Amino acid sequence: MAGERKTFNEINITPLTDIFLVLLIIMMVIAPLLDQQGLNLTVPENVAQEQVSNKESKILTVSVTADNKYYINGEEILSDELDTILKTQAKNYPDGMMIQTDGDATHGAIVKVMDCARNSGITSISVSEM
Repeated sequence: MAGERKTFNEINITPLTDIFLVLLIIMMVIAPLLDQQGLNLTVPENVAQEQVSNKESKILTVSVTADNKYYINGEEILSDELDTILKTQAKNYPDGMMIQTDGDATHGAIVKVMDCARNSGITSISVSEM
């Protein structure tokens, strides 16, 4: 009976537990750092018409239609040209940009305009529905 081996039928979960605890600690340290990216959005307040100052505001208006076409000041802009046109227009409109969207426009089309605006240096972005 010297050739028989005793079978091992227990599982040691201590190393597995150690690995999960280390991963938990890493996630707890990294999670607050991931929250810092994104867009800073401010909700506009309703302002009475007489409280609006008389100065002329320079806001670039970009419209997104239901079929995901882009219009800047009434002119249709191709999706590929949006980034370059916003970069050239950004310096002419220091007060920011207004994105007017159709209710049926896709989320991706609106986010594309926001990304192009952020890449061109526009920091103040407002979104409204047409």
